[in-house]
Amino acid sequence: MNIFAKAAQLEQDNIPFALANIIETRGSAPRHSGQMIVKADGSIIGTVGGGMIERYVIEQALEALKERKPRVVKGRMTRNGPDAMGMDCGGAMTVFVDVYGLRPSLILIGAGHVNRAVAQAAHVLGFDISVADAYADSLAEEHFPAGTKRLLGDTMEEAIDQLDINKDSYVVIATNHQDQDAISKVVDCETRYTGLMASRRKVQTLFTHLRQSGVDEARIKNIHSPIGFNIGAETPEEIAISIMAEILKVKHESAGGQLKDDTRLNQNKLVLVRGAGDMATGVAVRLFNAGFKVVMTDIAKPTMIRCSVSFGQCLFGEPVQVEGITACKANNKDEVFAIIDRNQIPVVVDEECSYAGTLKPTFLVDAILAKHNVGTQKDMAPITIALGPGFTAGKDCDAVIETNRGHHLGRVIYQGATQPNTGVPGNIAGYTHQRVLRAPCAGVMHSHVKLGDLVQEGDVIAHIGDSPVVAPLGGMVRGLLNNGLSVREGFKIGDIDPRGEEADYTTVSDKARAIGGSVLEAMLHLEQHTMS
Repeated sequence: MNIFAKAAQLEQDNIPFALANIIETRGSAPRHSGQMIVKADGSIIGTVGGGMIERYVIEQALEALKERKPRVVKGRMTRNGPDAMGMDCGGAMTVFVDVYGLRPSLILIGAGHVNRAVAQAAHVLGFDISVADAYADSLAEEHFPAGTKRLLGDTMEEAIDQLDINKDSYVVIATNHQDQDAISKVVDCETRYTGLMASRRKVQTLFTHLRQSGVDEARIKNIHSPIGFNIGAETPEEIAISIMAEILKVKHESAGGQLKDDTRLNQNKLVLVRGAGDMATGVAVRLFNAGFKVVMTDIAKPTMIRCSVSFGQCLFGEPVQVEGITACKANNKDEVFAIIDRNQIPVVVDEECSYAGTLKPTFLVDAILAKHNVGTQKDMAPITIALGPGFTAGKDCDAVIETNRGHHLGRVIYQGATQPNTGVPGNIAGYTHQRVLRAPCAGVMHSHVKLGDLVQEGDVIAHIGDSPVVAPLGGMVRGLLNNGLSVREGFKIGDIDPRGEEADYTTVSDKARAIGGSVLEAMLHLEQHTMS
């Protein structure tokens, strides 16, 4: 069997491999033509010349398999210089590495009419299909596309045991009366997607059974059920399209929805939020959950203290999650829309709010809470809303939201200003100023505890330079500035929640949630009255 016949067999069996092909040589290259198969375990078939250049091609081929992307590999048989291989031959070689045998794995549990239709739809989309059932007649060859792996067991559990379910699998459960057996068997498997075809009432019954069986709630939440998109599907073929659309959404990490609603074309759902601290994040969570596309801006190194509930934390490195919503740093307009397409929230460094002109959002929300206006103008967007003191509705914004705790918290004001800043932190268990940590001097912040830690009065929480910051009372560390930030004397660097273990530092606060609801109310009201 020649190398191309072997490659064809591996591709048919969906076994991952890379095919390396010499496309250019110069000088004393070990070979001037040749192909080599590199399997995922590093074993090879064929050669591109041996020696150090071949070892390098194998390493690059394995990397290409991991990335699932082809690449061009260059090597020079010299001791020094670009692409040097540490050799004395003096030649050069360019190798093209392509990857194969990487069809996504679709596992169908149940071989009834719906999964037969799913198999037909998935086949033309390039999926590698396996189907399992306990009824031999249901698994008849004529029901499924060529190449489908059909697995029969005496019971559904035995049939499932024969399947190779892994973290890259897409699993669809559609059985007649064995849903409970199937989902109980699969729920703890790591997959890219697990979908269960069942009515809403049946879903409740099955999920209750899983909870009573001790299945972790996070596992249950990962099950897509009822399965598919709501397109009014009734026939098996229509249901199959609905299911495969949902699988493709997951596969491509797409936000879904209709193309006509793409925020590049339609800004009616696009909201730009100035600020990405805890209050701005509370607003973003409410708007995101209501179906709006949210973009947030902040300074390069935000000085928020409620880092665990602030989307701005992503500007310090990795993406962050708050209440199941992911935020990622974006560096330009294209990245903003790419993150939105993944159904996430982009956060950009933009102190001057230049993205208001770039993105042209319908809504702009100033949630910086600087206690004064730092540059927001009413004409920055068709509808402009601001939080707290420093703004006058009708002058520099269309609406302003009351942020002082008390009877009027969350009140929407369409003409005039909010109450002035009291300067008094919120009262928690009788403590206001006492629970706030402030810098004793100017310097760089270095913390000795982390958010969520329980501390006692007098414990050293942090240092500003060489000066210690001690806990003024016992409780939970609910707020803490990021390490390494420079602060001025008197700057707020953290706070202690006297409720201790009863405090919650992982979810949006009641105040932020209430204000977020008021922003949503103002947006809908102004949209109805100013844009109709």
